[in-house]
Amino acid sequence: MSKFRFHKFAALVVTIGFAAWIATGKFSSVGSAQTEAEAKAAATEEPKPVTRTVAVAMPPRIMHARAIRISGQTEADQRATLAVRAGGIIDRLPVKQGDRVEAGDLILMLAAEEKAAAVEMARAVLAQRKAEWDAAERLAKAGSTPKLQLEIARSALATAKSQFEAASAELARNEVRAPFDGLIDRVDVELGSMIMQGASVATILKLDPIIGVGEVSERDLRQLRNGEQAEVHLVNGEKVKGTLRYISQDASAATRTFRVEVAIPNPERAIPAGMTAEIVLRSQPVDAVVLPRSVVTLSASGDLGIRAVGPDNKVAFYPIDLVDDTPKGLVLGGIPADARIIVAGQDLVAEGDVVNAQEADPEIIKRLVSSSSDGAL
Repeated sequence: MSKFRFHKFAALVVTIGFAAWIATGKFSSVGSAQTEAEAKAAATEEPKPVTRTVAVAMPPRIMHARAIRISGQTEADQRATLAVRAGGIIDRLPVKQGDRVEAGDLILMLAAEEKAAAVEMARAVLAQRKAEWDAAERLAKAGSTPKLQLEIARSALATAKSQFEAASAELARNEVRAPFDGLIDRVDVELGSMIMQGASVATILKLDPIIGVGEVSERDLRQLRNGEQAEVHLVNGEKVKGTLRYISQDASAATRTFRVEVAIPNPERAIPAGMTAEIVLRSQPVDAVVLPRSVVTLSASGDLGIRAVGPDNKVAFYPIDLVDDTPKGLVLGGIPADARIIVAGQDLVAEGDVVNAQEADPEIIKRLVSSSSDGAL
């Protein structure tokens, strides 16, 4: 009986102890405590960096002058519409359309018999007064004539000179002469017709040199210099070379562009005025590299540029200056000379990343070299 009571008492003690342990809740944290510790350790552990492999290249550098292409047309170096300074009948018309003339050549003369006669009379009077002056001067030196007589002879000679010059000028008003070497483009009158003072007679053009004229934007203005060589592509397919001779410093109010003129040698007058043309000007040469368009990427802030690898194998971003866009690639400035440009994988890395830089395969290098093989493009 006593033994039975002991077992019952022991069972009761165990039951009470087990119930007390369950009541404390300690059993629920046995496994979770270890899990939380592991989680905290994992959170404080540094993530292992992923090193990417990229292809890099150092493309050849060139001095490149950007091509500035503008639309324009040809113009005569000089153009003049000749007019008469007096009215009358056309007596001489020694030129016709298409004739080449030199400065001073006669273009037209009006009938002016009375004016010619007046010139001859004034010439004769001048000769007489000159003889009288010479005689009076000899007598004055010999002391045979008073000084007053010598002054009268001098005054008469001066008057005769003035009358001769006036008659000659009046006769010259009946003539029209070429103001410069050129080509007679139009003749507006006929021999023997009546013409009024101020009427148009002919149009003369100076076509050597012929001038290519166009307008450049204000962005390109600072890139140009007088004396630089230029190309002019005519609408008939002919290509000629010229020299930039004039850059306007006054912008057009409507277009905000500036007039430029290119002088083109035209000794045979083969290029006419008014022909449509494309003028190709060259900017000042700058140090640049030629790269495929695929190499250009965006920075985290949205700037256009390229990514390169430094000596420490870290990625750096360089904003670019777009010098020119050619069929063979982009001509870019602002890239350091020692930059190893990422040509494959540049969009998979960011600035500051450490990468495994591998030299680009020969095909990529070959493409880069061939894109810049013509130097100034």
